[in-house]
Amino acid sequence: MSAAQWYAHKSLGDGLFWIQERFYESGNRANIWMIKGSHQDVVIDTGLGLRSLPDYLHTSGLLGDESDPGRKNPLLAIGTHVHFDHSGGLHQFRQVGVHSAEADALASGDNFEAVTWLSDREIVRTPSPGWSARQYRVQAVRPTHILQEGDVINLGNRQLTVMHMPGHSRGSICLHDKDNKVLFSGDVAYDGAMIDWLPYSRISDYVSTCERLVELVDQGLVERVLPGHFNTFGAERLYRIASNYIANAGTCHRFSTGAMKTVARLALRATNLGRS
Repeated sequence: MSAAQWYAHKSLGDGLFWIQERFYESGNRANIWMIKGSHQDVVIDTGLGLRSLPDYLHTSGLLGDESDPGRKNPLLAIGTHVHFDHSGGLHQFRQVGVHSAEADALASGDNFEAVTWLSDREIVRTPSPGWSARQYRVQAVRPTHILQEGDVINLGNRQLTVMHMPGHSRGSICLHDKDNKVLFSGDVAYDGAMIDWLPYSRISDYVSTCERLVELVDQGLVERVLPGHFNTFGAERLYRIASNYIANAGTCHRFSTGAMKTVARLALRATNLGRS
């Protein structure tokens, strides 16, 4: 199967595109965002990486010829975190950015921290003959951009500010377009159950992160959220998602999450030992 068949995209206007993997049918299917700037183009998250995302960007006309000397800065691919459904395609890019807390995991191809968990039934059309989910791993890539809280990624006509928002994972980030009041939230916040029971999740960090999200809404700094999964939503929904998490992160929640984390650790270790 070609990259042109594997992916599909939709223009949201103003140089922003929403890309998805057509034949990965799962709640884990991540949104891939592309922003075309006047000096720099950026891809936010890269999906599983089963087919070449750069090839798709070229053949679909979303990206020009990178060998052209008169072209703008090379494309930068940013992972909001290193979980497999977001980072699987990062190795396909020459410029890669992730938060410093997860840079080593990506560089070493740590599929435990990437929580690699993929089944054959989720891939409804195989990307190549003989492919199976058992073979799948996030491929190691050394980041060219080690991101920190407050870093600004300059696209020319717009800027993205890095916000370190741990909780779901230790290196989770949001990218905030302050001028346009847009938040690329990754898995920090989306319109679904927030996951805080993975090996590197931490409830206390997630509460602090949600307090920051509430503050962003209170200050009128976010009007539109482009999340790592499911549909886009607005400030009111972001406020409700974040405030509900804060309200429910009590003793009972922490106990049940701790139990789930233990099970997840054992399952992931067994799965990834089987892949090695």
